[in-house]
Amino acid sequence: MDIYEIRPIEDRIRGNSYVGRGIVIGKTTDGKRACTAYFIMGRSANSRNRIFAEKDGVIYTEPFDASKVEDPSLIIYAAVRTLGNRLIVTNGDQTDTIYDGLQAGKSFSGALETREFEPDAPNFTPRISGMLTFADGDFTYEMSILKSADTAGTACNRYTFSYPSLPGLGHFIHTYVCDGNPIPTFQGEPERVAIPDDIDAFTCALWDGLDADNKISLYVRYTDLATGESESRLINKNQ
Repeated sequence: MDIYEIRPIEDRIRGNSYVGRGIVIGKTTDGKRACTAYFIMGRSANSRNRIFAEKDGVIYTEPFDASKVEDPSLIIYAAVRTLGNRLIVTNGDQTDTIYDGLQAGKSFSGALETREFEPDAPNFTPRISGMLTFADGDFTYEMSILKSADTAGTACNRYTFSYPSLPGLGHFIHTYVCDGNPIPTFQGEPERVAIPDDIDAFTCALWDGLDADNKISLYVRYTDLATGESESRLINKNQ
């Protein structure tokens, strides 16, 4: 196995019915833009009853049909937020934990020390997070996963990965290996994926690669490293 292999994003997900929620961060092949992507999937009616919505530059998960919401605690949150030269993306309300922690002078990993995996036994869904830090026309990024140490949820294992940005390379972390009961938690390091220059090509490859029955929403943002300007794509299955 080539540990340095970079694969197209669709190759990492195609044929896998349930990778859960996923984050991709990386740099385009031309070295000019940062890529950030976040998607959600769902098996239950409560999980599937969601959309992404953008308000004042923040990406939120919201109920598609408010009358059908059963438990909003783990499915409704701010997923993408900006603070100064940092862009935060996570699969839960730890987005706000990181945001508040940075304002209090904490680091990305330091802020997450106050959190652990989701309390949804028996799955104990990992909390996955990412943060881009822009400076001097470039960026670095960090990714984190907080996961249960055992099948009983008795303790939390914390893993943080720190990366320089390299042209054409991205990293992909997701909550689950595949479908199951309970669902097996993501293992190992974030996976290496290709980041093309074309935002639409990347968005389509990612969305089309996700399982048609279980995918719900996708958000992709490309940020120009020279100007700081960004363009984004947002897809909701429920709309």
